Amino acid sequence: MNFEAGITYELKVAKEVAPHGYFVTDGNEEVLLHYSEVVGSIKPGDMVKVFMFYDTQDRLASTMKKPLIELGEIALLEVVDIHPRFGSFLEMGLGRNLLLPFREQPDLRELRPQVGDKVYVVLAHDRQGRLLARVAGEPELKPKCFDAPTSWKNTWVRATVYKPLQMGTFVVCDGGVVGFGVIGMIHSTERTRNLRLGEQLDVRISFVREDGNVNCSMKVVKEIGRDEDSEMILAFLRDQNGSMPYSDASSAESINERFQISKSAFKRAIGKLMREGLVYQDGSTTHLKPQAEEGEGVSVGKPEGESGI
Repeated sequence: MNFEAGITYELKVAKEVAPHGYFVTDGNEEVLLHYSEVVGSIKPGDMVKVFMFYDTQDRLASTMKKPLIELGEIALLEVVDIHPRFGSFLEMGLGRNLLLPFREQPDLRELRPQVGDKVYVVLAHDRQGRLLARVAGEPELKPKCFDAPTSWKNTWVRATVYKPLQMGTFVVCDGGVVGFGVIGMIHSTERTRNLRLGEQLDVRISFVREDGNVNCSMKVVKEIGRDEDSEMILAFLRDQNGSMPYSDASSAESINERFQISKSAFKRAIGKLMREGLVYQDGSTTHLKPQAEEGEGVSVGKPEGESGI
């Protein structure tokens, strides 16, 4: 038998060689089981389960510690360190870390995982047979996921980014104890910022698709968002003595820089305030009406005769 790194074997303890440890064997090949890799007490003649890996000197070695992932498997592993030249190192449960090379990660540095992020990876070999991690994609994740029920629509769930792209961010939405969860996508228009590989966040399920995947959003539903944005704009106007140099005519960039919302969201919020008689616009300026300056707030849930603002 030719042993491979990343696989657990049941082998016989052949002998003890102090001060190194034990040698385990299948009858043909022997591999070192260092004292530091022994769990419990063993003696020559015992049968033990050991996981194969390459040590720091590129020698095949074994451990009785149980890894969080084995060869060909998918697991969600935490980033515990980042090497500036090689890549990210992941916790794999053995007291040594697993490399996720930069070539497996996004080209843009800001989209790469940070320490504490968790990445879905597959355990694989490099050309020399040593262990490394590869980022798992939908072909590997989908069989481990389940189809979302329609009752998920407009609920909030925890999600983990597995593929960050410009046009959209692909995530796995937490499904509790059922599989890995549900495959989802956050379209670029539904993001409030760029998301990095391995980042975890709360998302709203905006649509359950026929294939069981879901569309997600980082934004609240328009009605709730409009109320929150209106309150924020009203508070800003009061802080600015009832006038601000922002209106429907302002650029999307200036609105986003000041309020961190889109221009369409700004227009919806301003439209609500105008219909409620709290503000008015004069060219490129928005003003509070006198009663609003005295502290009258936005009415939440008030019936509105218009839609699409």
